Order: sequence, then structure tokens, then C-alpha cells
Amino acid sequence: MDAAACVMRQAPRASTGAPADIAQLWIEPRDLERRDLFHGAGGAALAPNPSTPYDLVAIDDSGYSPGYDVRDKRGAEWSVKLGIEAQPEVVASRVLWAIGYHQPPTYLLKDWKLTGKQVETPGVARFRLESGGYKVTDDWSWYENPFVSTQPFKGLLVANLILNNWDWKTSNNKVYDLSGRNGPRRVFVVRDLGASLGKTTFPQFLKWTPMRGMGQGSRNDVDHFEEQGLIKKVEGQRVRFDYRGIHSGLVDTLIVGDVVWTCRLMSRISDRQWRDAFRAGGYTDAEQRRFITKLKSKINEGLALSGRSAGLARN
Repeated sequence: MDAAACVMRQAPRASTGAPADIAQLWIEPRDLERRDLFHGAGGAALAPNPSTPYDLVAIDDSGYSPGYDVRDKRGAEWSVKLGIEAQPEVVASRVLWAIGYHQPPTYLLKDWKLTGKQVETPGVARFRLESGGYKVTDDWSWYENPFVSTQPFKGLLVANLILNNWDWKTSNNKVYDLSGRNGPRRVFVVRDLGASLGKTTFPQFLKWTPMRGMGQGSRNDVDHFEEQGLIKKVEGQRVRFDYRGIHSGLVDTLIVGDVVWTCRLMSRISDRQWRDAFRAGGYTDAEQRRFITKLKSKINEGLALSGRSAGLARN
């Protein structure tokens, strides 16, 4: 069980050490309106080829979704995730990258071949690049990190609430060493975003049981996603969210200005970019429309608070 499940009422605190270099978490997306949300952070150049077989390196059965570690004919290594989480992870990765947060190259393949002991066509899968300078060196915690008092950290929390990503385990957050690549050498990334685009439904009777670290909602369910809003009410600068997960200690730190800051960024994503993000996740036109309509509704909920903002600036 993740340690965060034991501190669900605890507020986050800044880790000791050097002051936060905010570029390690977030870089202002001055080109947001021009970003390619179909190919995402890796662009078209790094996209995996669906026509070539992938060599099986290892079977990954460590998480909720089954998967593989594979290698392509160019020698690039990929983490492959199957099942219900593959689609929302690609979309959520596109959205976080669009608004300035670091993400590894992530793609969806519908039809691809795996070689190993046997040849099989496993079906829809998320491919995440695990080589070519994308080296994981550590995990990082939502509850203790260099960024807890900064606006981008608060904005990251809000973005996850908008996407209904509820799986905030420390093991899903990675520190990458990007030596040799442009930008900061060390970056903090929220990945394994597959528990998104559903709703939080954590049963209150499990709150104080050993099961509290288990599932806290649904995944990849447009009916559920449409059911849950963003904001229940506002009391002064404090926002009460429509959130039913275990991490209220984090959610309770957010104020009006944090919501407005994030929603202003997300409102800059164009209709075409939204469609591209969901096309990249393999959603049908009808599913795209429903998800995008709800996302824009939640963003508008946040923008409507702009008149209440006290203009409190974070670092």
C-alpha cells in the first residue's frame, strides 16, 4: 500500500535541500496553441511503428493493467500497457504536456505484433518510451517535494482533478535524468495516468481500513466522467471540490486562484487540439465530443471563479 494512503489528511510539505527549480516541474507553454496534441511530447519522429514486430523483453504484471517491456527494430525500448487504462493515459499525458508539465513520449497503438515465445496481436496498448535519454532515477511524493508552495504544483493538482485522475501513488511519480537533452537536466513527472476520465467513488466506510489504498474510482468511463463536476461550493478563497478520494489533505490546500490559473491554461487548448488528443487516445468521434464537452464545462466552472480571485500570487 502506498504511504500516501496513510497520510490522506496530511498537508504537503516542502522537502529540505536546494530551493525549487520550477523548470524541473513546469515550463510556461508560450507555444501552447501550436502544440501537436496528436503526437504529444515525443512528436511524430519518436512514434512507434505499428507495422514492425516488437521483441518481448519482459512481462510486466506489477500494476493494475497488464503489460510488457518490449524493444523495437531500432533498439528503442518501450513500456507497453494494455487494457482499460491505455486510452485515458495517452489523453491525460497530452493535456498535461500541453499546459507545460513534463511528459515522456507516449503513444497508442491499436494493432501491433509482439514476438517472443509466440507471435500475438495483443490489441490496443499504450507505448511509453523508456530509452533514448529518458532515464528514471527516483520516485517523488505529492506530500513532500520541492514544489509544494508553488503555483505550478497547485495547478498540477487542479489539472488532475479536472481529468479525474485519482491514482496519486508515489510510485506513479518519477524523476527523470534527461542528460544530453534540451532543457533542465532533471525533471519531475506524473505518469501512469490511466486512472483518468472516470469519476472518484471511494466508499467512505473504507476510509479507515487497510483497503483505503485500493481503487478510488472508475477509469475511462464517459458516463461516469459526465456525472462528476469540478466544484461543489466556494467559501471565501477556499474551494470545495466534487472529489471523493483519499487525498483530501492535498485537495484542501487549493484556493480559488489555483483553479483559475489552471483553467486559464487549459482554456487555451483549441477544439482541434482537444480532438487531436482524443484521436491519439483512439476514441470514437462520439466519445470525443462527450469527453471534450464535459472537460470544457469543468474548465468554465473554474474560469467563473476569476472574479473571486484575490490575486494571490505563488512562486
